[in-house]
Amino acid sequence: MDSPGQYEQQVVWTVVDTGIGPLFLAATREGLVNVVFHATDAVRDRALERLASRLGAEPVEAPGSPLLSEAICQIEAYFAGERHGFELPLDWSLVAGFNRQVLRELASGVPYGKVVGYGDLAGRVGQPGAAQAVGAAMGANPLPVVVPCHRVVESDGGIGGFGGGLEAKRSLLALEGVLPEPLF
Repeated sequence: MDSPGQYEQQVVWTVVDTGIGPLFLAATREGLVNVVFHATDAVRDRALERLASRLGAEPVEAPGSPLLSEAICQIEAYFAGERHGFELPLDWSLVAGFNRQVLRELASGVPYGKVVGYGDLAGRVGQPGAAQAVGAAMGANPLPVVVPCHRVVESDGGIGGFGGGLEAKRSLLALEGVLPEPLF
């Protein structure tokens, strides 16, 4: 017999190959909840453990689930240069407070092919002078690529940091026409 609440939180996941390596994707009934770079078996297994702990449900591999299928289609189109934005429901439950506020502003307010400074983004959420906190929010982004933290750069023209590595950040910015294609 099923226990009460057994189906309250279902988490499905898959791994998709992209132009910057394999991405781990996970979703709940609410929407896409997690994207993780460099999804080797070890990285994937750590992501699955974190999700089970944070969301209270054991993730199930289900690349054919409707939400993951749509996410895969949109991510593949993005990397093919055919899509400039994502139209996916997002589950923000892995991020809260200031970080969520900053990431939502980034997702809605910094379009494809544009960049914003850490300090500028802080100002947009009413916290001028909180550039370092914005940097921390970018580092805590549970939905990179889809919530485009790669578009946040230093005000002096530096590229800034990136959880997926600077090579991935450069590749994403080159894909969007912000930087020239890497020479090698």
